[in-house]
Formats: sequence, C-alpha cells, structure tokens
Amino acid sequence: MTQVDVLVVGGGLGGVAAALGALRRGRRVLLTEEHAWLGGQLTSQGVPPDEHAWVEQFGVTAGYRALRDGIRDYYRRHYPLTEAARRDRWLNPGSGTVSRLCAEPRVAVAVLEQMLAPYRSTGQLTVWQPWVPTAAETSEDVVRSVTLRHTATGAERTVSADYVLDATELGDLLPLTGTDHVVGAESTDEHGEPSAPAVADPDNVQPITYCFAFDHVEGADHTIERPAGYDYWREYQPDFWGDRLLSFTAPNPRTRVPEVRTMVVNPAVPAPDADQSVSAGDSDLWTFRRIVARANFVPGSYDSDVVLANWPMLDYLDASVIGADDVAKHLAAARDLSLSYFYWLQTEAPRPDGGRGWPGLRMRGDVMGTDDGLAMAPYIRESRRIRALTTVTEGDISVDVRGHGRPATFQDSVGVGMYRIDLHPSTGGDNYIDVPCAPFEIPLGALVPRRTTNLVAAGKDIGTTHITNGAYRLHPVEWNVGEAAGELAALCLDTGRTPREVATTPELVRQLQDRLVAAGVEIHWPEVLGY
Repeated sequence: MTQVDVLVVGGGLGGVAAALGALRRGRRVLLTEEHAWLGGQLTSQGVPPDEHAWVEQFGVTAGYRALRDGIRDYYRRHYPLTEAARRDRWLNPGSGTVSRLCAEPRVAVAVLEQMLAPYRSTGQLTVWQPWVPTAAETSEDVVRSVTLRHTATGAERTVSADYVLDATELGDLLPLTGTDHVVGAESTDEHGEPSAPAVADPDNVQPITYCFAFDHVEGADHTIERPAGYDYWREYQPDFWGDRLLSFTAPNPRTRVPEVRTMVVNPAVPAPDADQSVSAGDSDLWTFRRIVARANFVPGSYDSDVVLANWPMLDYLDASVIGADDVAKHLAAARDLSLSYFYWLQTEAPRPDGGRGWPGLRMRGDVMGTDDGLAMAPYIRESRRIRALTTVTEGDISVDVRGHGRPATFQDSVGVGMYRIDLHPSTGGDNYIDVPCAPFEIPLGALVPRRTTNLVAAGKDIGTTHITNGAYRLHPVEWNVGEAAGELAALCLDTGRTPREVATTPELVRQLQDRLVAAGVEIHWPEVLGY
C-alpha cells in the first residue's frame, strides 16, 4: 500500500492547484488523473477559460495568474508571433470573444507541467496517469484508503493518506467513501431559491459536451464519415430551441429567446474584445472560442484560424452521466452528437454565399491530442456536491435576490470568484438559467463535509446548489477552491486539527486565511467602484 500525506484524486485545475497548495507547505502528495493531460476543463476537455471582466487586474490567485502568464510567455518563447502580438501585454492567441486568453490546450498542459516539475524531480510529488478511483475503505467517518485502477491495464493500487482531496470531475469519491452528498437540482423549498424547480430532481443536471477543434482548408474535402446517429440528431429539437439542434439556432442565454448565430469562416475583420459582462460573445461561432487567430502570427505561419467548438448545439441533453448504469452509452451518444454537428457543418450548413456546407473544414485531432479531433474528455459542468458545513445558495450571490451587486462576503472566505449564474439547458428539460451574480467569496465551510472527517472537496463538488454551481464551476474558481483545499490539508497536518475543527474555530480560520494571503490568494474583493 502506498502511503502519502495528501492524496489528490483528479488532475483537473482544482486537483493541480490542490497539489501545489499542499506541496508548498512541504507535504508529500500523490496526484492521480484519468486522462493523459492534466488540467481538466482547460486541457483534456478543451475549454478556453471562462473568466470575469477584471481578471487581468485582480480577482484570481497568484497561482492562477502564474498559469495565465505562463501560457502567454510560452507563446512568446516558442511561437512565430507578429511583433505587435509579441509586445501585447494582454496577448490573446486566439482572439476569441469568450475569454481574454484563448489558447491551445497543449500550451496549458506544458505550463501546468512546468509548475509541478520541481516537486516531481525531488520526489515530493508523485503523479499517476491514467488512474481512476474504484473503491474506498471508510470507518468511523475516516477515509482509511482509496483503491485506484489503471484504465489501460486494469492493474489496481491502494493508497492511504492522512487527507483525501476529491478533485474528480463528477465527485467520484463521494459515493465511494460514503460522504453525504447531493446530485442534481434541489427543490425551491430546500433553500428558498427562486430559480430552483418546485420538485427536486437528481437527474436534472447541466449537460456534458464533447468539444472539438477544427480549421478550414480552402478547396479541400475533409468530410468525415457520416456518424451512426446522424439521422437521430438531424431531427432532434428541444421544445424551446426554435429549430433543430443541427442548425445555427440556439436560445440566447440571457433572454432565453432563440437566436440565429453566424459562422464566418476565417474572417478578415478582428473579433471584438472579450468581455462577457457586456455580451455573451457567441453571436459568431467561429470567433467565439477561436484558439488560433492567424492575424497574431507571422504571415504564412497558418493557412487558417483554429476554432474550438463548445457551442449550445453540442450539449448532450438526453441524460445525466452522474451515477448512471449506462454511462458508456451516453458518452458514446454525446460524442456522436458532436461528430454529427461537424458533419452537418461540412455537408448541410447554410453558407453566407447561399451554398451548403464547408467540406474544407478539417478536424484537428493533433490540437486535442486525439485521433478523431474530439476532446479527450467530455466537458463537465456539474458534479455531485458534498453536504457541506456551508451551502452557497442563490440568495447569497444573486443580484436580483440581494437587491444590489456589491460583493457577497463570508467570514471564513478562502478566495473569490465572479461569473453570472450560468446554467445551460439541462437534462431535466430546462432552458437556460442565467441570473446576474455579484462578485462572491468562497466560504471555507463549503469545502468541508458535515460528516466525513478527512475528505475535502477540491473542485466542483463543493457545497453549492444546482443553481449556484452555475457561478462557482468556472476555471479560476475551481483553481482557487483546489488551492484552498491543499492549504487546508497542510494546516490540518501541521496543527493536528481536522478540517471541521479548522472551519469552526475562528482563530484557525484566521490562521488559514493568513497562509492563503501570504501565498497570493485574494480572500476579499477590493473596494472599487462598478460592482
């Protein structure tokens, strides 16, 4: 049996940040990940970072800022940027409208590996890939060990750790360890949330999405084989959609009214600035999540932009994969939907010139690290969630409920975040839920289970509701949660106190907060105008 101080299961942004948080305090850490790339939603899932409007100035941890700066520096060192792009302090390689930092997943992987490299070299950090948790031994509310399986060979290993951090994408350790948790949508009665349904529904979650990368080769024919489920998806139409799923139509996230998007292939006109506080930015699908913009690179370097497709039409609405008996079936169907949409783009999509389809569209599996061009992993928006000491509800962070947009504060804050409460059309048949949200803090109590003693939530499995998960699920918040979880585990090891004891003892909360601030974690929003 392998023995470490801290076991971090799940190598997404939360998991990497959790490992770094414990490592810098001298703790021995084992980090496990299911896929070939660390970084989760930023890398193996392929999603450029969704961030708030002030990200370049404040509102993220120093570690997350180092990741962002590292991505830009990587481009400056290794890519044929134009001189203007190289000098741009706020370089956005893809000039996408979703984010001020749209970049290739491989670059983010490289930077994350650089951040972990010193600890790997000394042996303080061990990383297992590709491994998934399959069982756990728990007694008297203490997780004694976790068993993991190698996804390729089937080999099993058991790990014992003083503290176990669940940074998996779906909260996989919660049922394995018997940790009390919630799945899906709570009822309005449970927390008094105006956006919640009247009846709780554990199968009502945000959809998964298989993203993909593509470019365009003028005059070529890269049409893929017709997907097996193409006819099914071609006729698929949710009641509120306004058209079939295989179309350029989807509801506007904020008005919920169907709108027709455009897709202008390799536009000559630069995309507008990325500021989702002003606009969702998805009116044109090409520029929305573009990760390579030719204009940023020396002429001749790229014949085409490279686009990352993560669009509403790709969201898999047929079922939840959390705890489903037929997970493989639904993952395959979600992949089939994405491939069907790409095939529709190549063969049937209406072009601005009146024609149909762009056969020159080409899947870029090399960009995604896969053979078929789809991401290694589905984009996961919603996880199982612990029943925590503190549950963040809509009333805590909604501008409409609170009546103002000033920051939402918690006495035990361990970080900050900001995004709209943004829930995609769900597996329960809901349209978008999009609610203005105040800048918010991350309460320590949301990371700590009510009962399990030595397990800490380190990702999207913290104590939010189905509704507030829509704000706390984004890249910088997940990183901040993980970083705080790693620091919490280290403090518990240093003091001999449990996470629950720390979270319920004001003096220990302040001690943790002091350590976080010293490490560059912002635990409160600055006093500025404009919130």
